[in-house]
Amino acid sequence: MKRIAILGSTGSIGTQALNVIRRHRDLFAVEVLCAGSNADLLIQQALEFEPNAVAIADDSQYERVKETLWSHDIKVFAGMESIADLMEMESIDMVLASIVGFAGLRPTLRAIEHGKPIALANKETMVVAGSIVTEAAMRHHVPILPVDSEHSAIFQSLVGENALWEDEEGVRHTSVDKILLTASGGPFRGRTRADLEDVTLEQALKHPNWSMGRKVTIDSATLMNKGLEVIEARWLFDVPAERIEVLVHPQSVVHSMVQYIDGSIKAQLGVPTMETPIQYAFSFPERIESHLPRLDFAQYPSLTFEKPDMETFRCLALAYEAIRRGGNMPCVMNAANEVAVQMFIEGKISFLGIADYVEQQMQRAAFISSPTLDDLFGTDAEVRQSC
Repeated sequence: MKRIAILGSTGSIGTQALNVIRRHRDLFAVEVLCAGSNADLLIQQALEFEPNAVAIADDSQYERVKETLWSHDIKVFAGMESIADLMEMESIDMVLASIVGFAGLRPTLRAIEHGKPIALANKETMVVAGSIVTEAAMRHHVPILPVDSEHSAIFQSLVGENALWEDEEGVRHTSVDKILLTASGGPFRGRTRADLEDVTLEQALKHPNWSMGRKVTIDSATLMNKGLEVIEARWLFDVPAERIEVLVHPQSVVHSMVQYIDGSIKAQLGVPTMETPIQYAFSFPERIESHLPRLDFAQYPSLTFEKPDMETFRCLALAYEAIRRGGNMPCVMNAANEVAVQMFIEGKISFLGIADYVEQQMQRAAFISSPTLDDLFGTDAEVRQSC
């Protein structure tokens, strides 16, 4: 029985992870549930799965959650620091890191420092602090298993391959030529900048293939989500960004591919559902049965691919620029994007204004070439306070 802590249990990834656990109660159990502010759903989840502990980041919801769960012998905590502290529990066998945004970094690092394998769905953790997180994972011998469908596809395409090795003289070699990262293109694929001048929030939230939270869905519409994934892939798979190519694949059937130095390409395909990569991360290195729908190729007579339009969807180009500049620049980009997306949700800026705002912050922020973790927290706070 693998006992799992879910960071972000009330979000899209968290609720789908609980679907996986619900179907495989003989293999997985919920040890800890952590949520942001959705107390009602957190309580409902806790009553069903009976974890050892729950935590809610919003302190104002603490008393209500505690009052409901105390009689069920479930410990209740509040605040982000408590969430990080819970990652030290010896009873946790794996942590699903699915808190959206920069907020997921601290508890994920705490879990790594205490030897917990990570099922990673929080891409911002690797975007902001990829070198620090990967170094910590190596130091503590902790596996990081990707949950994003694209990164899971890359990971599955690398299994069984001698992708990285050192020769007798200590020179590193790789059999990976490049990574082909697929993107649906979002709801505005094929549109021009003129077409996007008056985009509404409702339009931006209508993703053609995936059901996700609002922040991720808007990031998908701007292609920033794909930019974040490029940076995440650079750290997860130790492949430089210039060898990570984004391909728009509107059918969302090929989740990503790896091209090897002999020209061969391996891909992972499947129906568009996050429950498959979540289950794979939970059960790795085994595959377990799933009753999810199977891919029927007859329903997809044509699988198409095209290059992304980075002049219209400038957020993707900004992400490549951020990883090229390195240092704290991905942190600047991520913080600015989180602020800009919220401003768009609140009607304060336009859809095209998201990229404009991110670019402005990247131009004005102080650059740190080799940031410490404290530097990154400082950069994040500085960018948010400058808004």
